[in-house]
Amino acid sequence: MRILYGVQGTGNGHLSRARVMAKALLKQNIHVDFLFSGRRPEQFFDMDCFGEYRVQQGMTFATQSGRINLSQTVKQNLSLSLLRDIQALDLHCYDLVLNDFEPVSAWAAKNQGIPSIGISHQAALTHPVPKLGSSWFNELLLNYFAPVDVALGCHWHHFGFPILPPFVEVESCSIEHSHQILVYLPFEDPDVIAEFFQSFSNYQFLVYHAELPTKALADNIQWYGFSRDGFKLHLAGCGGVIANAGFELSSEALTLGKKLLVKPLIGQFEQLSNVAALQLLGAGDSMMSLDSATVKRWLKAASPEPIAYPQVGHALVNWIKGGQWQNVQPLCQELWSQVKLPDTWR
Repeated sequence: MRILYGVQGTGNGHLSRARVMAKALLKQNIHVDFLFSGRRPEQFFDMDCFGEYRVQQGMTFATQSGRINLSQTVKQNLSLSLLRDIQALDLHCYDLVLNDFEPVSAWAAKNQGIPSIGISHQAALTHPVPKLGSSWFNELLLNYFAPVDVALGCHWHHFGFPILPPFVEVESCSIEHSHQILVYLPFEDPDVIAEFFQSFSNYQFLVYHAELPTKALADNIQWYGFSRDGFKLHLAGCGGVIANAGFELSSEALTLGKKLLVKPLIGQFEQLSNVAALQLLGAGDSMMSLDSATVKRWLKAASPEPIAYPQVGHALVNWIKGGQWQNVQPLCQELWSQVKLPDTWR
């Protein structure tokens, strides 16, 4: 079997899921070529597991000060290059296209009649799971941004629908530093972040951000450019996570039993819906702006019990090899039967 795997490069959650799948596919000796879009080639890092991958422009969101900038998003995506890339992508040598919300490979597969399977958190939102900020535009985006023949969504809970558990690959730590807080707010201004957290002098904040603040940092703040290994090390040993409401990092925090405080990217339907799910499950706290009272209260909260999600990647690859792609219910039931969810989630 020869597979093309298209991955949305915006954000790191899609990449984390693809890394889990890359290892599972390699273990089964399945030939896979990877295609990424939505991020400039020089902005990708830690990509060795994907081999000779290719990068297309694709589509992405423009952000400013923690919000989606709609006018800039429209402006930067008004390009004929997307249509050219879709038409130029020749899939005749592939038996299947796997897709994680990536438009070039999805539309090329649709146009050329190649079977396609979507594996994404966005696919879970096509079910009536907890959602916030839904609109006709968001529904259109979910269904037509990256159309596939079979859509497999993943979420923290199945909510009674054929949804997969999260694809999580984390390493636990024997020693937890309860007063160390991991901060990942990539859409916020660095100076705003540094100024906000300096007032919580009894805690140490480990901030990961692509940009540096212009002012000197307070003693309780350590600043890091993104390093996957360093980030995972700090995630394993920290006492809690303050982040945007992306799906993958929240999944890792839940798996490790880290208390979670999220600030969603305003205007981003997926992140707002993740807030709704976390609140319904009682799995995390949220704030719509950097709010001192919320952070102060959250810092004193206890950590939750970790959730042992199964090895979704290996089970999914076996299911793909089986060829019964329209029958997703047995796969979902098998995986959720291995999960002990908190009693309060029921």
